[in-house]
Amino acid sequence: MTPQSLRRPRFLARSGALVVLVVLGLVVAGCGAGGGGDGAGTLTIYSGRHYGVESAFEQYAEDSGIDIEYLTGNDAELRERIAAEGEDGPADVYLTVDAGNLWAAAEDDLFQSVESDVLDTSIPEEYRDEENRWFALALRARTIVYNPELIDEAEVATTYEELAEPEWDGRVCMRNASNDYQQSLVASMIAANGEEDTLDVLRGWTENAEIFANDVELLDAMAAGACEVGVVNHYYLAEMLEEEPDAPIELLWAEQDSRGVHINISGGGITRYADDAEAEAGKAFLEWLATDGQNTLVADNHEYPANSTVAPEPLIRERFGVDFKRDTLRADVLGSFNERAVELMDDAGFG
Repeated sequence: MTPQSLRRPRFLARSGALVVLVVLGLVVAGCGAGGGGDGAGTLTIYSGRHYGVESAFEQYAEDSGIDIEYLTGNDAELRERIAAEGEDGPADVYLTVDAGNLWAAAEDDLFQSVESDVLDTSIPEEYRDEENRWFALALRARTIVYNPELIDEAEVATTYEELAEPEWDGRVCMRNASNDYQQSLVASMIAANGEEDTLDVLRGWTENAEIFANDVELLDAMAAGACEVGVVNHYYLAEMLEEEPDAPIELLWAEQDSRGVHINISGGGITRYADDAEAEAGKAFLEWLATDGQNTLVADNHEYPANSTVAPEPLIRERFGVDFKRDTLRADVLGSFNERAVELMDDAGFG
């Protein structure tokens, strides 16, 4: 990968230097210690999660005295980079969004198993890898939203599958097939309903839905009257409501009479190239993110904490609530269906 322009470090935390190495578009080789470097007091993180991380990294550096270097980039490119750099690479921790990306990294043998009573206690079993190679740190629900100026709540579909029925033709907004979150939703449907039924639903979506490149555009279009209902990650609506409290979009938790609303994750693990000292530092960092650092990590992005003992931030707690049924499908099983989800959407001609 050809290095692109690198921003200068933006700040130093008071206790531990937080050296921020951010690249526009693609990551470049990190400076300093990490999995293949001198390592003393420095933790190097490759992050496919590019929002809500700076405040967490800054706080941890200040609290722990550990110097943190991190690089952000595309998830697949980061995985390729970790594999290509191998033992000489700097990455100690890999953070990313979406169960499919975490599963793929584990399949590529990029993680090492972590033994941690703190993580085992803090992160529910369904939100971590069966071999403890990665752990969820934040939860994002992909659910149904609607415009109350166009449709009454009582008339809104309550399941993803209903949106494939002919009555919803021209009334639905959805995300495109290339998006990780849409792929994960379809993967959860394969796990619940099987491939044949899921393919039928996808064909119905193809007929009914207007497709958008991202959830922000989707919500803006809905607010302007483009469609009555849509399917989005809950935190995109929270961001809209934070800026426009009276925006004409409401949330409905999907699948409450069946398997529960689809839950995707953001999480991470320790790379298999981190040596013993850096692996211990990485474990301490993940433990902090799963406990004391939960609110710092999730609040800026309005995600739900993966640790159920941590209260969600006020906006989503008050507007969306906490007492709703969640799909308990294991995140590693969810990730394993991702490739097939992509194939079925292609077969159906969806987005």
